[in-house]
Amino acid sequence: MAEAVWSTDTGEAVYRSRDPVRNLRLRVHLQRITSSNFLHYQPAAQMGKDLIDLATFRPPQAASGHRPDEEEEEEVIIGWQEKLFSQFEVDLYQNESACQSPLDHQYRQEILKLENSGGRKNRRIFTYTDSDRYTDLEEYCQKITTSASEVPSFLAERMANVRRRRQDRRGVEGSKLKSRIITWEPSEDFIRNNHAINTPLQTMYIMADLGPYGKLGYKVHEHVLCILKVDSNGVITVKPDFTGIKGPYRIETEGEKQEHTSAWKYTIDNVSSLAQPEEEEREQRVFKDLYGRHKEYLSSLVGTDFEMIAPGALRLFVNGEVVSAQGYEYDNLYVHFFVELPATNWSSPSFQQLSGVTQACATKSLGMDKVAYFSFPFTFEAFFLHEDESAESLPEWPVLYCKVLSLDFWQRYRVEGYGAVVLPATPGLSWNRTPSGNRCGVCWTVWKGSASRVPRTTC
Repeated sequence: MAEAVWSTDTGEAVYRSRDPVRNLRLRVHLQRITSSNFLHYQPAAQMGKDLIDLATFRPPQAASGHRPDEEEEEEVIIGWQEKLFSQFEVDLYQNESACQSPLDHQYRQEILKLENSGGRKNRRIFTYTDSDRYTDLEEYCQKITTSASEVPSFLAERMANVRRRRQDRRGVEGSKLKSRIITWEPSEDFIRNNHAINTPLQTMYIMADLGPYGKLGYKVHEHVLCILKVDSNGVITVKPDFTGIKGPYRIETEGEKQEHTSAWKYTIDNVSSLAQPEEEEREQRVFKDLYGRHKEYLSSLVGTDFEMIAPGALRLFVNGEVVSAQGYEYDNLYVHFFVELPATNWSSPSFQQLSGVTQACATKSLGMDKVAYFSFPFTFEAFFLHEDESAESLPEWPVLYCKVLSLDFWQRYRVEGYGAVVLPATPGLSWNRTPSGNRCGVCWTVWKGSASRVPRTTC
């Protein structure tokens, strides 16, 4: 049965994972294309077009007359930031004088251990980790169009120089950050360096040494098979994407003589082990315990002066003041007021008083009128439970009734006027006019809370 066609989609794919990236495992399979398996990978539309001469797949023979199988095909499983040395690095770091940095000396010790234990298992496939001094120039010099005369724009040139690599967290001294949060007078260099979003990234390259047999370890024969990038948000970028059900990718290389070319195929598969049900259950318990502790910590910061109201309920706080009464004939005025709640869906605490009486107040002449200043504060709270959530059912609002009375010499009271006003939803000042045209001023502050933490104290 013929195998799948070549995969020509070498674009990057983006994944998001909540698991630690150290659990990532990739299986990379690399194989030289020979005349026996080359035709199985040709799409039907391209048969007879841009085919490589089968003579180019005749590999050079070794001194013994045969070619080792490990040079023709190789498969390795690679973990995240796992270092696999190339033949070039093995030859380089065996020379102690070539080691300049602590990382070079560390690599030298690891290579010597590998040599003492029988040598490295990989031959052609190797890796460059985030700590290595390697940058794929083709990655930063990609063309946007297919034009041969394309000239990169100013933005493309600047963005190509942005290297998003791992960054150390800035230290904290006490509760004060070392760096200022706001730079009031930024310099030109500061603006240029901070203009682009610089998300910290860790990068890993999976490489292949596609040199001819017996000539491994030359930089010119190194080719990028896959680029992995992971940021601090758990976003994993893979270029090219995992092979999956698609066909393998293909790489063509030129030999010492340009008329002799060789071709390779390779696949990339995600072979990360799945979490066992017991592990998932244990992880869920850990997360639940963590979130519970965090909730308790936040509750301890809030304190006990706050209380929760029922879901879907509206809690209304009203702080009011009977300010004055103006334009009445008699002296010794006082105001009797009460709040009427609608019969449906409204309620108030049992200890709440929804009525009140001001003190008796002598009037004071203000121009042609007499004014009695009460400055009598009042407060109350009520609850509204909205059971019917349809658009037609608008809630009724509480109404404040006021009655102005006067007290004569014989301790008899007279009704001087009365009025009503619907409590507004916003703070303000309202004048209730009596039928005779006189006024009684009431000022209030309205405070509403809905399905949230509302303090019992009023403002």
